[in-house]
Amino acid sequence: MAISVDPPGVSRELAQKVGFTFPLLCDPEAEVVHRYHLGHPGGGPEGREIARPAEFLIDSSGTVRWVNFTEDIRVRARAQEMVAAANTLK
Repeated sequence: MAISVDPPGVSRELAQKVGFTFPLLCDPEAEVVHRYHLGHPGGGPEGREIARPAEFLIDSSGTVRWVNFTEDIRVRARAQEMVAAANTLK
């Protein structure tokens, strides 16, 4: 799943446009962003706070087992990196 701070309508349109096959959840109050310390104050348009990109693998008990967090929005984990990380957790 993915989480966005965009309103539900915007997220729904994005998911349809790019063909997401997984749930795109909405967090318009940025509660998850703040809980995981992912905020980038002043990083967005007009100085708004945005979320830094991050990927998490969370097991069925809710324990975070792997994290990819970066300060650079251009750096993202690749699918094969996440699959390899998931395979080591078995």
